[in-house]
Amino acid sequence: MSGWKPASPHPYQPVYAPAPGPAPVYAQSSYAPPPPQPPYGGGYGGDTKSPYEGERFKPKKRINDPIFLILFIAQLVGFIIISVITLSKFSSSGGLGGGVGSDNSGSRITLNYHTVYLLLFVTGAGLLLSAIYLMLTRAFTKAIMHITLILSILLNIGICIYYWITKYWSGAIVFTVIALLSVLAYWGYRARIPLASLLLQVVMDVTKHHPSVYFVAFAALILQAGLSVWYTFTVIATYVKYTPGSPTCELGVSCSTAKVIGFIVYETFSFLWTSQVIGNVALATLAGGPFGSWYYFGPREQGLMPPHPTLASFVRASTLSLGSIAFGSLIVTLLELVRMLLNVARNSANAEGHPVEACLALCAECFIGCIESAVEYFNRYAYIEIALYGKPYIAASKDTWRLFKDRGIDALVNDSLVGMTLTWGAYAIGLLCSLFAYLYLRYTHPAYNAEGQYTAPVLLFAFLIGLQCSLTLSSAIEAGVSTIFVGLGEDPQVLAIRAPPLFAMIASTYPQVVQGVPRV
Repeated sequence: MSGWKPASPHPYQPVYAPAPGPAPVYAQSSYAPPPPQPPYGGGYGGDTKSPYEGERFKPKKRINDPIFLILFIAQLVGFIIISVITLSKFSSSGGLGGGVGSDNSGSRITLNYHTVYLLLFVTGAGLLLSAIYLMLTRAFTKAIMHITLILSILLNIGICIYYWITKYWSGAIVFTVIALLSVLAYWGYRARIPLASLLLQVVMDVTKHHPSVYFVAFAALILQAGLSVWYTFTVIATYVKYTPGSPTCELGVSCSTAKVIGFIVYETFSFLWTSQVIGNVALATLAGGPFGSWYYFGPREQGLMPPHPTLASFVRASTLSLGSIAFGSLIVTLLELVRMLLNVARNSANAEGHPVEACLALCAECFIGCIESAVEYFNRYAYIEIALYGKPYIAASKDTWRLFKDRGIDALVNDSLVGMTLTWGAYAIGLLCSLFAYLYLRYTHPAYNAEGQYTAPVLLFAFLIGLQCSLTLSSAIEAGVSTIFVGLGEDPQVLAIRAPPLFAMIASTYPQVVQGVPRV
C-alpha cells in the first residue's frame, strides 16, 4: 500500500461515466473482468446490479420496530414532564442566585444559576469547536488524521501529568495507561493513514457537489446544542428542587439525595438516547440520500439520481425507520450509562480511600467501554442497511454481519482510521470543554462549590455536551465512509468507476473485497 502512487497529483479524481463498466484486473485479483453492462435502466447481470435491487431506495412503507419507537417517544415525554415540573420551581426561585464570572452569591447548598451560565458557555464552545473541526477536516483532509491523533496524545499526557500533580490517583493511573496506549498505537496507525486519507478525500469531494450534507450536519448540530441547553437547565433545576436543605424544598415535598440521583440518572439517560438518535438519523439521512445516491446512481450531472434524495431519505429515517434507529441507539445508550455509573463508583471509592474497589470499578468500566465501542462500530453499518433498504434493526444487523464476513470487508473496516479519528476528535473536544469548565470553576469560586464537591458532576456534564456535539457533526462524514464500505460489499465494480484510485488501492491491499460475486 505504501508504494502506491496515484496517476495524477490529486488523490481523488471523480470519473463521470453513464454506468459502472468493466474494471481492470488489479494486483492479486483472481476474477475476470465482467462483461460490459448496459446503463442503469437496462438489463443487469454479473456483479453490477440495479440501483433499486432488493427494494433499495424504495423500501416497503411499514413502521419497523414499533415497540422501540413507542419507548423512545415515552421516555422523551417523561423527560419533558420532569423538565416542566423542575423548571417551573427553578424559574420561580430565580435559580437560587448566582451569575456570570466570579459571582459567589446565591445558594451555598446546591447548584445555582452560576452553573447554568457555565454549561451554556460550554455548549457554545462545543458548537464552535465542532464546526471548526469539520472545516479543518475539509481544508486539511490529508493532515487532519495526524493532527487529531497527535492532539489526542498530547491531551492525554497533559491530563495524566495534571492528575499525578494533584494526587488524583485513580484518574492518574487511568490516563497514564490511555496515554501510553495512544502513543504506542500511533506508530502502528501511520501505515494505515494513506488509505484512510484517500477515503476521507473521496467523501469530502462528494460533499462539495451536495451542499445538503452540510445542511443536515449543521441542522443536527444545532438541534443537539438545543438539547444540551435543555438538558443543562433541567439538571440544574433538579438539583435546586430536590437537594435536601435547598430553599425550594418545600414542606411536604420529599427531598433526598436518592431522589436527586434518580432523576439525574433518568435525565442523563434520556439526553444520551435522544442525542444518539439525532446523530443516527442524520447518518441514515445522508447514507440513504446524497452518499448512497452518488454510489449507486452516479454524480448528479448524469441525470440518473432521483430528485431530492436527501429529503426522501430524511422522511424514511425520521418516520418508518425511527424505531429501528432508536433500537440500536438504546443499546449504546445503556452501555454508556453503565460505564458512566462505574466511573462515578470508581471516583467515589478513590475519594473514600478504597483502592481495591476503585480498581475493580476501573476494570469493569474498561470492559463495558470495549463492548460499547464494538456495538457502535457494528451499528453504524446496520444503519446504512436501514437507510438504503428500510430493514428492521435485527434484520439489518444480520445482513450487515453476513455481508462483511462473506466479502472480507471486516478487515478493511478495521484498517480504516476514519471512524476512530473522528471519535478521537470528539473525545478531544469533550476534554477541551471539560477543561474549560474546570478552569471556570477554579477561577470564579462559586459559593456552592466552596469545597469542590460539585466539580466532578459539572466536568462530566461539560464533557458529555462537547462529546455529543462533535459526534453529531462527525456523523455526516462517517455516513459517507460507511456507505462506501457497504456499497463496496454489494457492488465493488461501481467504485472502480466512481473513484478509480481508491478502488486500485483497496484492490491491491484487500483483493478478496473487490472480487466479483455472482448475482443471486
